[in-house]
Amino acid sequence: MTGRARPPQGRGTVRTLALRWLHLLQGGALLMPFFLLVHICVALLRPGTTELLSGAAGPQFLAFALCLPLVATAGLLPVVRALEAAAAHTLYELPTGVLALGPVGSWAARRRAAVWFTLHVGLGGLASGASLAAPPMALVLLAFPFSPALRARQWAWPWDPEGSTLWTAPVAGFLLLTALVAAVHGAGALLARCAPALLGPTPADRLAAAERRAAELAARNRLARELHDSVGHALSAVSLQAGAARRVLYKDPGFVREALGAIEETSRGAVAELDAVLGMLRDGEGAATAGPGLAAGLEALLARSRATGTDIRLRVDEALGPLALLEAQVSAESFRVVQEGLSNALRHAPGAAVDIRLERQRSPEGELLAITVENAVGGAAGGAAGARASGGARPSGGRGLTGIAERAALLGGTAQAGGEDGVWRLTARLPLAPAAGGQRGFLKQDSTGDLEQDGTEHSQGGTERESTP
Repeated sequence: MTGRARPPQGRGTVRTLALRWLHLLQGGALLMPFFLLVHICVALLRPGTTELLSGAAGPQFLAFALCLPLVATAGLLPVVRALEAAAAHTLYELPTGVLALGPVGSWAARRRAAVWFTLHVGLGGLASGASLAAPPMALVLLAFPFSPALRARQWAWPWDPEGSTLWTAPVAGFLLLTALVAAVHGAGALLARCAPALLGPTPADRLAAAERRAAELAARNRLARELHDSVGHALSAVSLQAGAARRVLYKDPGFVREALGAIEETSRGAVAELDAVLGMLRDGEGAATAGPGLAAGLEALLARSRATGTDIRLRVDEALGPLALLEAQVSAESFRVVQEGLSNALRHAPGAAVDIRLERQRSPEGELLAITVENAVGGAAGGAAGARASGGARPSGGRGLTGIAERAALLGGTAQAGGEDGVWRLTARLPLAPAAGGQRGFLKQDSTGDLEQDGTEHSQGGTERESTP
C-alpha cells in the first residue's frame, strides 16, 4: 500500500498536546498588556499601591480578575475574531469551514468572539502561570532526596519531607508535573470543543455566504449568456456566411462580395461585444448590460443573417411605437431573444425562411412586448438560398434557449420554445416596464426536452409594419 504513513498514535497525541499548550501560552502572552494596564490604572487611582505585581497570590489573582472585563471588551473588535479564528484553526487543526475565518461585523459574532477571547486569555493566563511555576518546583521535588544543599534550605512545604517522608518529595514532583499536563490537556480540550460554537459562522454569516454565492453564480450565468449570445452568434454567422460564399465562389461573385462584407462586419461587431463582456467581468455586476438594443442593432443583425442566403421577414407592431423609446434593459434582452432565434434557425434549419414578429400585448400584469421567431423545422435546402446556407450548417445543442428563459425570468416575463405542425417557434413575452429586479420564473421542460417557461396567452392589438429583404 503506497502513500504517506500515518504517525503513531502516541506521536499524534503529543503533537496535539504541544499545539494546545502553545495556544494557551499565546493566551497568557495576550494577557500581559491588560495586566500591565490594570496595574497602571490602580497605581494612578491609588498612588503607592504596588501589591498587584508583588509575589503574593491574592493580589495577583485580583489583578487577573480585573483584566477579564477589559479582555472581553477587546474581544468585540472584528479583527480580534479574525486573528483568534486563524490561530485556533491552525493550532487545533480544525477542518476547513468549521471556523469563520476573516472579520465578521455582526454583533452576534462579536459577542461570541468576546466570550472566546475571554476564555482563551483567562485559561491561557492560568496555564502560563502554572507552566512557569510548576516545572521548577517539580524539579526541586524530584532532586530533593539527592541534594544536601536543597535539604539544607528552608522550603515552605505543606508537609515535612524529612526522615521517613523524604522520598515522598519525588512522588509529589511527579504528581505536580502530571497535574500540570492534565490541566493543560483539559483546558485545550475545552477550547477545542468551544471553538466551533464561538468562532464558527453564525446564522447571519451563513445567510451572507449563501447570498454571496448566489450573486457570484448569477454573475457567472450572466457572463455565460452574454458570451453565448454575442460571440457565439457571431461565430456561427461567420461560419455560415463563409460556407455559403465558398459554395458559390465562381457562380455568384456578387453574393460572395456581400458575404465577405458581412463576415468583416460580423467579426468587427463580435470584437466590440467581446470587449463589452470583458468590461463587465472587470467592472463587476454593476456594469451596464453588454450588447445593443433593438433600435441600434436589429437591422444590422438581420443584414448579417440575410448574407447567408436566408429569407428573413420582420414585422413590427405599430402599437409599439419607435423601438428607440423602449426601456433600455427590455430592448437589450429583446435583441438577444431575436438573435438566439435567428441563430437556431440558421444552425438547424438552413434555407428555411424565418419570420420575426414584435408585438405589443396587454395582460392583467401590464403591457408586454411579445417576440416570436419561427421557421419550418428541418429547413428547405432547395433553391439558391438553401444551397448557399446548407454548406455552413452544423448540428449543435446549445444553451441559448436556457439563457433566453433566464433572461425573461429576470425581467418578470416568460419564454417558451418548441415545434408544432412542422414549425419551430420561439416566443418570449417581456414586460415593457419591468419591475426592479424582475421576478423569478419557473423553468420546465416540454415534451421535446427543450427548456421552456410557463406563460399565458394574451390579446394583441395594433397594426403591423413589415420589413423584407
